Amino acid sequence: MKHFEVPSGYRSNLINAIKQKRKEEDKLKKDFSPTLIDLGIVKFYLARHFGFCYGVENAIDIAYKTIEENKGKRIYLLSEMIHNPQVNEDLLKKGVQFLQDTNGMEIIPLSNLTKEDIVIIPAFGTTLELEATINKIGIEIQKYNTTCPFVEKVWNRGDQIAKKGFTIIIHGKPNHEETRATFSHAANKTPTLIVNDMGEAIVLGKFIIGELPISQFSVYFKNRYNEGFDPAIHFEKMGVINQTTQLATDTQAISDYLKSIIISKYGKENSSNHFADTRDTLCYATNDNQSAVIGLLEQAADLAIVMGGKNSSNSSHLVELCEKKLPTYFIDDANKIIDSNQLISNNWKTKQSDLINNYLPNKAPVTILMTSGASCPDMVVELVIRKIVSFYSLDEKLEEVINSWVS
Repeated sequence: MKHFEVPSGYRSNLINAIKQKRKEEDKLKKDFSPTLIDLGIVKFYLARHFGFCYGVENAIDIAYKTIEENKGKRIYLLSEMIHNPQVNEDLLKKGVQFLQDTNGMEIIPLSNLTKEDIVIIPAFGTTLELEATINKIGIEIQKYNTTCPFVEKVWNRGDQIAKKGFTIIIHGKPNHEETRATFSHAANKTPTLIVNDMGEAIVLGKFIIGELPISQFSVYFKNRYNEGFDPAIHFEKMGVINQTTQLATDTQAISDYLKSIIISKYGKENSSNHFADTRDTLCYATNDNQSAVIGLLEQAADLAIVMGGKNSSNSSHLVELCEKKLPTYFIDDANKIIDSNQLISNNWKTKQSDLINNYLPNKAPVTILMTSGASCPDMVVELVIRKIVSFYSLDEKLEEVINSWVS
């Protein structure tokens, strides 16, 4: 696999050593059991897979090289490159400016750009419309494109089924940068609709089989489909593609449900003519991280800590999985752990921050499950471990463990 240059400040010798050893012991990635760091009165179980994925490392590598190679020029990102505060703050410190916020709202007018400026496409990709606008200014936007290869894989699969006359259903958060980009690419080729969750998929199924009147379609799915979309005819052939950071099980469930609707309408023997198999669009990192959390949750524990940006979709889904079983705290930095009694946790649904008291139980040993999202630096994980260890005066014992892993 390609090697990327990632700033050393994002790396952790401890986490790197653990990941490398697990990789050597499990080359086929079939073992999803966690890694134990046992310090006696506090124990940490680390998920088998977590942290930077291929697409994130690729984006960071391109962005930092772009900055280095274009000193003196104005450098812009269409929006946050990834949903991680440390990385985005570092880019801002290096003089990079964001043109839009995560919702696509303008921060800097595009009219301010000149053909001498550098514009970087974030890892989520961008819409064809915005890309065309930048190109008209005379900026070679594709030259600095950090779009995740697995997002592009989704676009390519969408192109393939569009050419066969299939309507595309996108399982994604409607306002997410990646979903907006995927919608733009798909809608350029074929009728396209976004569904957010299984509830909306069920409503869609009722329109397809006639349980709900077509006249109500525009009410339920306002602003979710492209111009010219006709629900009376455009569901005869369809396929599901996804925002790559969604819960893989949710995407599969939606796809299976809509396929069952197609089978009920056209018969099982004809289903392949009406429903496209698109399981190959699920991101490997999303799958691995979510499967690793499922393995992590098999351990008895007192609490879980998930590290990642509050706007990170893949991190949010890891929180969603963990909190079904035990108290779970979602943080983006070790500084959010105030002391042994209080921490500031993000709500993955509302994105609001909450002050939590008594998050560490008054017992021994305390067992903590830990994982992080695909855009979270490994150093954040190490710093969180160190912060908690300091409350138990186990710093020296942790150093012994680190030396045993790193040596």
